[in-house]
Amino acid sequence: MASASMTKFAQSDDDIRALIEAVRQQPTGLPLNRRGFLKLAGAGLMIGCCLPVSAGPRAKGPGGRGQGSAKAPVFNAFVQVAPDNTVTVFSKAPEIGQGIKTALGLIIAEEMDADWQRTVVEQAPIDGKTYGYQGAGGSTTIPRAWDQLRQAGAAARAMLIAAAAKAWQVDPGQITAQDSLLTHAASQRAATYGEMATAAAKMPLPDMAALKLKKRGQYRLLGKSHRGVDDPALVTGQPLFGIDVRLPGMLYATYVKCPAAGGMVKSANLETVRAQPGVVDAFVIAGNGKPSELMSGVAIIARNTWAAFQARKHLTVEWDESEASADSTVRFAARAREHARSFPAQADVNIGNVDQAFAQAGKQAGKIVEAFYEYPFAAHATMEPQNATAWWRDGTLEMWAPTQQPNRGQTSVAALLGLPEDQVIVHQTRVGGGFGRRLINDYMCEAAAIARRVKGPVKLQWSREDDFAHDFLRPAGWHQLKGAVDKQGRLDAWQEHFITFTANGKTPSSGADYSRFLALYCKAPNLRRALTMMDLRTPSGPWRAPGCCAQVFAQQGFMHELAVAAGRDHVEFLIDAVSRDVPELAVKDPAVNFSPARAAGVIRLCAEKAGWGKTLPKGRGLGLAWCYSHAGHAAQAVELSVDADKRITLHRVVVAVDIGQVIDLAGAESQAQGACIDAFSTALGQQAQIDNGRVQEQNFNAYPLLRLPFAPAVIDAYFVQSDAPPVGMGEPALPAMAPAVANAIFAATGERLRKMPFSHAGYQV
Repeated sequence: MASASMTKFAQSDDDIRALIEAVRQQPTGLPLNRRGFLKLAGAGLMIGCCLPVSAGPRAKGPGGRGQGSAKAPVFNAFVQVAPDNTVTVFSKAPEIGQGIKTALGLIIAEEMDADWQRTVVEQAPIDGKTYGYQGAGGSTTIPRAWDQLRQAGAAARAMLIAAAAKAWQVDPGQITAQDSLLTHAASQRAATYGEMATAAAKMPLPDMAALKLKKRGQYRLLGKSHRGVDDPALVTGQPLFGIDVRLPGMLYATYVKCPAAGGMVKSANLETVRAQPGVVDAFVIAGNGKPSELMSGVAIIARNTWAAFQARKHLTVEWDESEASADSTVRFAARAREHARSFPAQADVNIGNVDQAFAQAGKQAGKIVEAFYEYPFAAHATMEPQNATAWWRDGTLEMWAPTQQPNRGQTSVAALLGLPEDQVIVHQTRVGGGFGRRLINDYMCEAAAIARRVKGPVKLQWSREDDFAHDFLRPAGWHQLKGAVDKQGRLDAWQEHFITFTANGKTPSSGADYSRFLALYCKAPNLRRALTMMDLRTPSGPWRAPGCCAQVFAQQGFMHELAVAAGRDHVEFLIDAVSRDVPELAVKDPAVNFSPARAAGVIRLCAEKAGWGKTLPKGRGLGLAWCYSHAGHAAQAVELSVDADKRITLHRVVVAVDIGQVIDLAGAESQAQGACIDAFSTALGQQAQIDNGRVQEQNFNAYPLLRLPFAPAVIDAYFVQSDAPPVGMGEPALPAMAPAVANAIFAATGERLRKMPFSHAGYQV
């Protein structure tokens, strides 16, 4: 334990040096790494030690499926109840900061009527046959798991009641359950879940179809605010993340790939690298040619990460770039502008008569507006660079990985190594940021290929520069728009030419999905949309709120332009546009929960809470935008001011969201606030530029994240609590933020922003 004198706040370089020396003298057993030093020296607030993750095969738990307690009776794959009345529930999906571990635990505990204060939530093992889908992405985890987890909790509750009824010889219908306590009022008998657990676990499983699930008015946990189940471990620096994994005798690896995607190793000075201090080996891996799995590269194995990274500086590789990317964002932008000069002969959507509507607008006192919107490639910029730990032994590969798609990673690794899937054991760690990047498991495949050559466990660690250079970028996009409002000021025609990328010549590149829902925002009776795609060799992929994350900027910015041209209040114009009866745009897919009434509801709620229509001083503006994203309806209003140097101050952001039943209010609010900050940061100053196939931004100095002093002063989130089934919260509150900011800047300055990042126009914080 550190002494009080060691944990004082260091005021100068001399203080820091003295503190380091004091730490070295302490018998803590801590290696003097950054994490250990910060724990001991962090202004006296954190004192602790870094404990290694379990080194051996995972301890068995429920039915051999997880950890849990060896003495706790197992009810199903999701629930254990210990004799001491501790309820353990298993969260099957990756925790990537979105609060899913807490939310999934709450769903089970609610239906089980468990005492949340005595409920422990653990990460479930990766077992697709038992748990089904175990990924996290696209805000789909909660809607996919909702019924499954409610049934798991309700089944455990029914088994506990059945056991009590049998023990007390009473009708099960006379027994109540609440806060892990079973009560029979007539006989004044009571028992805790723990006391009945052993007998209950032996009861036959109830008929799932006959289980009576709660209605919203009966919820005691859902819809309220809860502390995250991992929060205490997070604030005390416990080793939860992939980057924290440590195993006995573990080696460390870095993997060097061609800076232009698709390049192959021709030769490398391996002997020079092997001679560097701390290096164990260096070798070439041919790869399988798939950027999402294993590209050709050089692996460097060392005693620690620092030695591997230092040895890398001495590596010289001759690359074969004959099949590598030569992409250029400058050339793409020039080509996009050329494409925008003419509308494609073949439209993807063609409703009504757009040409006639434009002609009538010119003759009948309507208005026609044209605009060109654009946005850049964007990096995921996860705080935890990609990493994975692998251990090849006895014909089995065991892995620890911070992945959003563990099932998919398991399948990819098994295929890569030619193993049956049950010989690839994957342990899910907490993820230090995903945003869609970790839907791709290239780092898992790399670690697996390296482990097959290494005796003992090995951790692959990417550098920050690797993370930028080999990201799966959000694709850039360009929108040539033309719209018309009639003489009554109503939206009459909408024409959109979307220019983006393809990797196969047939469909848009991953992450550039041509969102079919955008047409629902603007129910123009005359609507025409077309797509032009350019070949892209640089890997791309889903980025938070894929498809609509950037397209909504163009669509909602242009909607504001049309409202201004019509001389109408923007909120009224949006509600009118989304509510119009255009039969061809009616949602026919029963799986799609888009609702004009819910859309109008969040727009009205957002406007009301933001004080829409209030008088603001000069240089201050209020802007609003909305979207339907990943099954959630959301609207955002931004109040900001702009000074003479184009410095933006965000005074207040209002978010109104309808995601159906809210599971954890605190978690939902955090997601809303985080999405606003993420979206503003990206819109203001982030872009990934490519030259000769190489990503130019290699670290945060060139790809600036928003700093705390410049974040919005206030972000107020409001949720429409409804009986609708819940959907996820990671995506819906992000897309409308950028256009809301742009619309507010127009209100404050009169300048229309049609290009992201806004720093191109000189705006800053």
